[in-house]
Parts: sequence; structure tokens; C-alpha cells
Amino acid sequence: MIILDNVTKNFGNFKAVDQVSLQVNKGEFFALLGPNGAGKTTIIRMLLGFIQPTSGSVLINGTPSSKINARKNLGYIAEQHMIPPHLSGFEYLFRHASLIGLSGKNARIEAERVVEVVSMTGKEKNKSSGYSKGMKQRIGIAAAIMGNPELLMLDEPVSGLDPLGIRDVRNIIGNLRSDGLTIMLNSHLLSEVEKTCDTTAIMHKGRIVKKGSIDSILSHGESLEEVFVNYVTQENK
Repeated sequence: MIILDNVTKNFGNFKAVDQVSLQVNKGEFFALLGPNGAGKTTIIRMLLGFIQPTSGSVLINGTPSSKINARKNLGYIAEQHMIPPHLSGFEYLFRHASLIGLSGKNARIEAERVVEVVSMTGKEKNKSSGYSKGMKQRIGIAAAIMGNPELLMLDEPVSGLDPLGIRDVRNIIGNLRSDGLTIMLNSHLLSEVEKTCDTTAIMHKGRIVKKGSIDSILSHGESLEEVFVNYVTQENK
């Protein structure tokens, strides 16, 4: 589903991503981990087609991420998902439907469908100014899955949520995964990654320092947090 082949991204003299290669298979739940400044967001921005690699290739379903066709089956939610406060969740989703080519009755049907998927039925007509952060995240996920994308990219989806909000978002993502969706997660919450993901790559200073299945990485009885700290500490020496 996703292939990065020897990807480097420079911003002037700064190398944000340094010869990164990784693969995310269809139906996989993949986590990209790393401290701030590791290069995670730069990789996501390349996958979304916002920026282009300095060298190497970024492919989604075999198509360069710079091409519109590569992004037609991709849903994305940013860490700081914003909804205009004067709109209800449903109004926001109804307008968002136009971005995937839906209008009128079809847009309404799709908005109603995703509201149910994220368990917001009964609250979708309330103004978003009264939503908790967890409710806003659920509406953000609903927008990201409109049109049934094959790939969902999540940037810190539970950051700042209380335990109940984290549980709700985790359950929604778990259900989407059960439906066969390919998910790429960018997160600092290592305990969540350890509980939910199939594979991971740990980044530091623009490079991947460890990657593999969660089971193989934790085969020596360490927690993911311990593995993460060990590798980042080694790279800082």
C-alpha cells in the first residue's frame, strides 16, 4: 500500500529525512514513532503530496504520492483537527462530502453513515463549539473515512484526550481495522501503539533506527517504551 524507497528530504542544509525505506502492506496497522524533530511529520507530508522528496520515491498503491490519483483513496486526520465553531458536526461533514464529489441526498446519506460509525448519533446536530476534544476527534475521523478510503493516516489521534476519549477513539480505529482498512499512525503514546499496531518503525534524526513487527521488537520482554528509549539514547551518543 505504501512504499518509501531510499527517501531523502532536505530543507536547505537541513536533512529532515535521511535515506528512509519502509513498506506498509494492505490491511496493516503501522505506527511511525520518534521524538519531536525525528522526521515523522515530513514523511506524512510527503505521503499527502504536500511536499516532494529531494531524492527517492514515495508510492501509494504503486502511484507517486504527488499524483492526485494516489490520494483518492486516502483519508487523513491532523493532530489539531479543527471544526468551525458555528457548524454542527453534521453540517461540517455534509460540506466535507463535497470534497469527495458528493452533493445533495448522497452527501447526506454518507454523512449519516460516518456519524454512526464514530458513535456520534444524537450529537451530530449540536454546534461543535460545545464538543469536547474527543467528540471533535471523532468527527475528524468521520470526515477522514468518508467515501471508504483504503488508507487512513492518523497524526497523534489521541493526543490530549482523557482516558475515556482515548478508549473511544481506540475502539473506533479498532473497528475500522477489522473492516480491512490500512492504517498509518503517527504517535507519541507508546502504550497505545503496543496495544494496537502490527508493525512499527522508530525514527531518530531523520533515519529509521529500528523497524519490524511489534512482536519481534518486544521479543526480549521489554516494553515498547524501553525499546524506544534505548534506541534513541544510543543514537544520541
